[in-house]
Amino acid sequence: MIDRPQSSEHLPYYSRYIALVPEGDVLALLESQHRATQQLLASVAPQQARHRYAAGKWSVTEVVGHLADTERIFAYRALRFARGDSTPLPGYDENAYTPAGRFDERSLGDVAAEFGAVRAATIAMFRGFPRDVLTRSGVANESPMSVRALVYIIAGHERHHVGILKERYGIGGKEPAA
Repeated sequence: MIDRPQSSEHLPYYSRYIALVPEGDVLALLESQHRATQQLLASVAPQQARHRYAAGKWSVTEVVGHLADTERIFAYRALRFARGDSTPLPGYDENAYTPAGRFDERSLGDVAAEFGAVRAATIAMFRGFPRDVLTRSGVANESPMSVRALVYIIAGHERHHVGILKERYGIGGKEPAA
């Protein structure tokens, strides 16, 4: 079990994601999320994959690409901090990364498979960390962040975006928001 991080282990902004993670085994949650999200994405019709619920918002495929990019970056931060690397890491701008990813040039299935591979690597990495490295921290985006905060942020970030896919995009049988 990976204990829930203290508020001092991350920026206050990330509390919104960590709050979405229920009590229990966060790695088991990552595994169940992986299965549920892949199943949800498999239900999306090809024409729905490019849907944007409002002008200037990401398509369904871009949301999934954003999840893969963000998880890669956060997992990389966790690896660096777990290994004792004290080099400050920069932030990143998801609003620049997502268009640069050109996700809409690919099928949703392809982007979803990439996200699945990223998630499998994330789970394997965190399972391999000795317990004592989970409270190690480093600096990312000019703020301290612990290894265990990163796994909770990864889980909560996915829950946040899957909720948006359901509520605003109408994925999974819900009517999209007007």
